[in-house]
Amino acid sequence: MRRRVHLTRLAAWTAIAAGPIALCIAVTSGPTTVQAAPVRPAAQSADPAGLAQLFVDAWLRSSTDDDTTAQARLAQSLAPDVELPDPVEDAHPHLESVTAVRSAHRSGDVWSVTVAAQYADGRLRNYAVPVVADRAGGAFTVTGVPAMVAGPARAEAPRSPYRVAVPEGDLSSSVGEFLSAYLAGAGEVDRYLAPGVALSAVTPAPFGRVTVQQVRAIEKAAAASKAVDGTAVHVVVQVEARDRDGLWPLAYELALTARSGRWEVTRLESGSPNQDGGQS
Repeated sequence: MRRRVHLTRLAAWTAIAAGPIALCIAVTSGPTTVQAAPVRPAAQSADPAGLAQLFVDAWLRSSTDDDTTAQARLAQSLAPDVELPDPVEDAHPHLESVTAVRSAHRSGDVWSVTVAAQYADGRLRNYAVPVVADRAGGAFTVTGVPAMVAGPARAEAPRSPYRVAVPEGDLSSSVGEFLSAYLAGAGEVDRYLAPGVALSAVTPAPFGRVTVQQVRAIEKAAAASKAVDGTAVHVVVQVEARDRDGLWPLAYELALTARSGRWEVTRLESGSPNQDGGQS
């Protein structure tokens, strides 16, 4: 240690003797720590589903016999090198709607978007559209004519967590009255909410009557005849809502808590809850 101190002093005095520049180098020299700059990930392209949907809609309504129409010009502006179709006049039913149903980021800036086209006769056709994005991810171009493909496969739905049948009683009555207020304007929604919960009714009220058809719960406590204070349950309520246009089957997932011998709504779920009652 003493030898190291002597060597350090010797280096400093040598630097002083050599001049101010050498002294500066001697003082600042020593172990150097190099801190790597954070690596920023490459910008992720925005999903081009909307552009692909717009292109297919214009492309299907275009004809190579008349490339001056608004639809043809739009299709060519989105895909400058893509040929237009050549349909026989009145060969196909009227095109009803076009919807992007799936986007796949293939590699780099290349995407494939599946777009479904529905016709007036109920026919449904799916088109895969190749799209490339610029490096900034803010501009897209359709690079080829669409490919007609099979639609996305239907996924197997998981078993519902709502396996407890809730009989007629306080809980089913509470959710029925709440949904009548929420959808049909039958009273104030606030009277069915737990303290601190804010939820606005659908306005203007779309239905004249709401009838509960079935209530199922995750927790077995929901089937009890009495509401035990502090008990929390999660239910799915199937209702029939009637308006002047007809009868509509609807389903709502609700979280409720018992307080002062009554059930109060704590949350209108936006998705299917897990077994523990959290949002999925």
